[in-house]
Amino acid sequence: MLLNIDKKETGKQIRRIMDEKGYTCKDIQNYLSLSCVQTVYRWLDGTNLPTLDNLYALSKLMGKPLDAFVVGVYAPDYPSIHIKEKQIQFYYA
Repeated sequence: MLLNIDKKETGKQIRRIMDEKGYTCKDIQNYLSLSCVQTVYRWLDGTNLPTLDNLYALSKLMGKPLDAFVVGVYAPDYPSIHIKEKQIQFYYA
């Protein structure tokens, strides 16, 4: 079960992918039209996480699936929540 996103490890993963693809922080700043390069550095050091739109844009730029950038913290002993299955019907106009 995924409990939360590990910001530090996610930052390291983004850095690995950037290095693999040959992108600099300045390249990412320009591609995403960010106001300052510090935003990218904050992602890489685990202070902040990119927004979902920025993660999506990075995945397209670097040709990787979106979840390749995110590192989660798992806890297999955490109690799972069981939700009753409901039948969902979709109606089309």
